[in-house]
Amino acid sequence: MSLTGNISPIITTQAAYILTDSRQVSFPGQSIFFAIKGERHDGHLFLPELYDAGVREFVVEEAAFSESLRKATAEWTDAKIWIVSSSIRALQQLVADKRKEYNIPVVGIAGSNGKTIVKEWLVQLLTPGKRIVASPKSYNSQIGVPLSVWNLGKEHTLGIFEAGISKAHEMEYLQPVIQPTIGIFTNIGPAHDDGFRSRKQKITEKLRLFTKVKKLIYRKDYNEIDEEISLILRPVNAFLETLSWGSNYSGAQVQVTYTPQKDKTVISLKGKLGDHTFETGFRDDASLENLTHCIVFLLDFGLDARTIQERILLLKPVSMRLELKEGINHSYIIDDAYNNDLQGLSMALNFLSQQEQRQKKTVILSDVLQTGQTPAELYKMVSRLLTEKEIHRLIGIGQQISGQAALFNIAEQEFYEDTDTFLRSFPLHTLADTLVLVKGARPFSFEKIVHRIQQKAHGTVLEINLDALVHNLNFYRSKAGQGTKIMAMVKAFAYGTGSSEVAALLQYHRVDYLGVAYTDEGVMLRQNGITLPIMVMNATLPTFDLIWQYKLEPEIYSRRILTDWIAYVNKQTDSASAPPVHLKLDTGMHRLGFVKDDYEWLAAQLQSNPAIKVASIFSHLVGADEGVHNEFSRQQYQQFIEGVALVEGVLGYEVLKHILNSAGIVRFPEYRLDMVRLGIGLYGVEATGQEQRALQSVGTLKTIVSQIKYLSSGETVGYSRKGVVDHDAAIATLAIGYADGYDRGLGNGAGQVWVNGTLCPTIGNICMDMTMIDVTNAQVEEGDEVIVFGKEVPITELAKTINTIPYEILTGIGDRVKRVFFKE
Repeated sequence: MSLTGNISPIITTQAAYILTDSRQVSFPGQSIFFAIKGERHDGHLFLPELYDAGVREFVVEEAAFSESLRKATAEWTDAKIWIVSSSIRALQQLVADKRKEYNIPVVGIAGSNGKTIVKEWLVQLLTPGKRIVASPKSYNSQIGVPLSVWNLGKEHTLGIFEAGISKAHEMEYLQPVIQPTIGIFTNIGPAHDDGFRSRKQKITEKLRLFTKVKKLIYRKDYNEIDEEISLILRPVNAFLETLSWGSNYSGAQVQVTYTPQKDKTVISLKGKLGDHTFETGFRDDASLENLTHCIVFLLDFGLDARTIQERILLLKPVSMRLELKEGINHSYIIDDAYNNDLQGLSMALNFLSQQEQRQKKTVILSDVLQTGQTPAELYKMVSRLLTEKEIHRLIGIGQQISGQAALFNIAEQEFYEDTDTFLRSFPLHTLADTLVLVKGARPFSFEKIVHRIQQKAHGTVLEINLDALVHNLNFYRSKAGQGTKIMAMVKAFAYGTGSSEVAALLQYHRVDYLGVAYTDEGVMLRQNGITLPIMVMNATLPTFDLIWQYKLEPEIYSRRILTDWIAYVNKQTDSASAPPVHLKLDTGMHRLGFVKDDYEWLAAQLQSNPAIKVASIFSHLVGADEGVHNEFSRQQYQQFIEGVALVEGVLGYEVLKHILNSAGIVRFPEYRLDMVRLGIGLYGVEATGQEQRALQSVGTLKTIVSQIKYLSSGETVGYSRKGVVDHDAAIATLAIGYADGYDRGLGNGAGQVWVNGTLCPTIGNICMDMTMIDVTNAQVEEGDEVIVFGKEVPITELAKTINTIPYEILTGIGDRVKRVFFKE
C-alpha cells in the first residue's frame, strides 16, 4: 500500500471516475473513492468492501482513519491511500486543479430558484452547434459541483454549472471548482434563509461565485441583488461587466415586457441587445423569468433572434427527476425520458439497481447525443455500464446505437431506427414482470413510450418523494446516533405510500429491520426481493407456515401466542433453524404484550425451550409525543428495563432492546438503547411537533380539474344542495372523492386545495368520486393540476381540519390512486 501523508497532500490520479457513494461502483479499476465522514454516514466503513470490488485509490480523513482501518489497509499492497483533513475539500481541490486545464467559456448559475431550469434550457437552446458539459440534474452542492465539473473534457466547447449553498462560506469553495467566466444570478427568495443572518448576507454569499467572471446577467427588478452587486461585487471584481434586464421602471440595460395572449405569451426586449420579440407557450411568472435569463444570455452570446425563436418553440417543461411507476403486465417503469448523457445514464442505472420489485431488468435506450466521443468509444462505455449493472435486455433506439449493436454483450437485445418504428412493431407484452428503465434524449420523444407502457391511472396520483424520505431517515439517524439500529415501520402499505417501493429504498440505505403488521405484508415484501429482517407484529397460528417459509420474525406478545409458537417449532424437523422472535412487554399501552405478572412464566418457558431464539425485547411508550406524560414514560422505561433484565438473565445472551417510536426518538434520546422504531416520522410528520421544520414532505396528493362551470349567486352545488353560491362564481370539479381518501368532512368549505398558487375552498358535499371547489379567485383551466396535500397544503393542517391525525389520511388513500415514486 502506498500511503500519502496527512497534511493536505496533492492528489494525483489517473482515475476517470470519482466515487463518494460505495453503492454506486461501475468501473472500480478506473475509480478513486473519497471517504466522507458526516453526521449520519461514514464512508470509511466501506473501504474493505470497495477494495474487494476492485477500487484501488482512496482518499480518507485523518480523524476517521482508525487504527483498525490502518491495520486492515496495510495489507493492500496494490492500493494507494491519501490521508487528508477533509475529503470534501480534497475533492474540491482535485477538481479545481483539473478545471484550470481548460480555457473555454463556463457559465456559473446561482440564485434561490430556477437554477436547474435555466441550466437545462440553455443546454437545449445551445446544443445544436455546441458540445456542452453541464451539471446533471440538480447537482449543485459541495459534493455535487465537483462531481459535475469533473466531467469536463477536451471535447467540450462550453460548460454550464449551477451552484447552491445553504449556509455562509460554502460558495468560496465552489467558485474555484467552477471558475465561471460568465455568471447568471436567477433571483433571491426564502430558500435556506435559516442558514444566513439576513437576506443581504445570503445574496453576498451567492455573489462569491462571480468574483472573477467577466460578465454577470441578472434581473435588476430584485433591488437587493442590484444593490449588493454595486456595493460588494464590483469592488472585488474590477473588470466585471454587468448585463441587467428588468421592467421599464427598473432602469435595466434590457427592458422586458410580457404580453399574455390566449394561448401564448409575447416577450418584448428593448435596449442594449436591440429590439426583439419572442413568443412562448409558457405563461407562469417563474417560467417566463427563467426563459428571459436564457434569451438575454443567448442574444449576448451571439445567437440570432430567429434561431432563438425557433428553439424556444421546441422547449418543454423540464422534468429533472426519475419516476418509478407501475407498468402494464405487472412491470415497473423507471421514467427518465427527458435526457440521455453518460453521467445521467449511470445515475439512472444505479437507481434501477436499487429496485428489488422484479428480477429481470430491461433498458430502453436512445442514442447518447453530444458527447464529443466517437460512436465506438461511446458505446463501448455504455456496454460496460449495462453489463456492470446486470441488464438482461437492451432495446436500443436510434441510428447511432443501432450501428454499434455488435459492441453489446447482453443476452436479449434489439434495435430500432426511431421511436415511431419501435411503437409500431414492438410486442409490448414481452415486458411482463420486469423492471424497465426508459432513458432517452429529448429528440426521441420517449414520453410516448412511457405513456404506452405505464399502467393507466385516473387523474388522482400520490407522488412519493424518495429524496425526502431519505432526508427524514437521515434526520432520525442523527438523533438516534450511529450505534443505534433502525427498525423502519412499513406496515399498512408503508403508511399508504407503497410497501415494496419504500422497503427497497430503505434496504438500499441500510436500515437494520423492517416492521409490518401482518404476515401477508411480510410475504409480499419477500416476494418483491426484500431480504432485510422483518418483524411481524400480529403473527397468528394459521400464518406460522408462511412465517417459517419466508423467514419472517414473529412478535410474541401473549401466553397463547408463545405456547402456539413453541408447539409449532418443536414439531419441525429442523427446529434449530426457527426464525427468531421479538418479545413485547406491555408497560402501559395495554394493547398487546406480556404484563408484569407474566414475566416469571415467560422466563420459565424460554429457559425450558432453548429452540426459541429471541432477537429483541421491546415495549411502546404511550405518550412520548406529549410532555404531560413524561413521568409515565419514565415509569414505563424503568419497568421495561426490569423485565428485560429478568428475561436476559434466563436466556444467557443479550438481545436487542427497543422502546422508542418516532416521537420518542426526538423527546427521549436517553432511552434509545440498541434500536429505535421509525414510523410516521419517516413519512414527514414529526409527531411531537417540535422539529417539523427539520422534516421534508414525502407525499403529495394531486388531482386534476375535470370541468369548470360558471354559476350565479344563489345557485347550489352538489348533493342535497348543500353548496350554496353566495356570489357569481367559477366552480371546478376535481377527479377525487371520498373513495380516493378525501374525507367527506372536508366538504362545504372545510377543506382547501392549491390551484396554480391560490388556495380554493371546497363547495358542497364531497362525492364518492368527485369534489367541487370554488376557483373564482384562481387562474385555472380544465386539465390543470391541483394539489390536495403536500408542501403547499401540509397534511398536518389537513388532519386538524377534520379533527384526525395524518396517519388516518395517509392510510386512507384508496388503491385506485396510483403511486408515483420519484427521485431528483
